[in-house]
Amino acid sequence: MDRRLKFVLWGLLCVAPLALARPVYRSQAINQLHVEGSKLSTKTMACTYCHVNPSGGAPWNSFGEALKKGFRENPKAKFDEVLYLVLTQSEDSDEDGYPDVLEVFAKTLPGDANSKPTRSLAELREAFEAAGGVKQYESERMKKAS
Repeated sequence: MDRRLKFVLWGLLCVAPLALARPVYRSQAINQLHVEGSKLSTKTMACTYCHVNPSGGAPWNSFGEALKKGFRENPKAKFDEVLYLVLTQSEDSDEDGYPDVLEVFAKTLPGDANSKPTRSLAELREAFEAAGGVKQYESERMKKAS
């Protein structure tokens, strides 16, 4: 086999697991954050929840950085656990005045200061608590384990 072809095949084998991992995180987040059927399409959910670029990759937005920090602090945690942990911290990653968890509830992007809820903070907080608070973002796996 040609040396260049071997190199290309080897490169593809090294990159394939990374490319295949992304859809798992995306579909898990879509289910966990109840994004399906909202104004945020699955294409948007795929990348701009965590990345600056609509096609993903570097750089990460502020919410993506919060998730990365969660993985660094909890290296054995699964994605759903880190996502839930970040939401329970009630941080405002993009500093737009709305905590990340409320932006997720409002179906806006927690890592983009230009994407914020239309309802007031008090109204949104009240609706959020009435809907079950942060517990509604536990994954199915986490619910079964508890």
